[in-house]
Amino acid sequence: MDSKSIKIYPPEKSRSSCSNPLPTTIQTPSGLAIIELQGTITHTDELSAKLHDEQDVTDTLDIGHITFPNYNPSIHEEGSMAWMKTVYMFVGGHQRLQGEVKKLPQPVAIVRKRRFSNDSPQTEEVLDIVEIIKYKIVFPHRPEPVSS
Repeated sequence: MDSKSIKIYPPEKSRSSCSNPLPTTIQTPSGLAIIELQGTITHTDELSAKLHDEQDVTDTLDIGHITFPNYNPSIHEEGSMAWMKTVYMFVGGHQRLQGEVKKLPQPVAIVRKRRFSNDSPQTEEVLDIVEIIKYKIVFPHRPEPVSS
């Protein structure tokens, strides 16, 4: 059996959170988080066909926005977890999911394959750790209707 090794590099320390290339909809005050939903997200057949046909999918599927109603950096001390108890995700203009932020038992690394220019002599694969995820946002119940 042939084995292949791939170099993995840790995240850059100087990187600011605003330069994060991942969608802002999964960023929390304490970093990126995984979203856990009970149910299925449905979308139009047109978007489904487009996502299925493309090899390099760069489009995002906007399903709503997340708010942390108890998060106020001027009130909470650094390291305070009180804001994690209530999280809302608004889907469209008519549904709201209520959840909370929970710490993952084991952190998860988000890695990205480093791309080199075509004229680069680099032949081996290199992976960069983009972020370490330590939390997940859990929405354990069905959406509630919200009047506009």
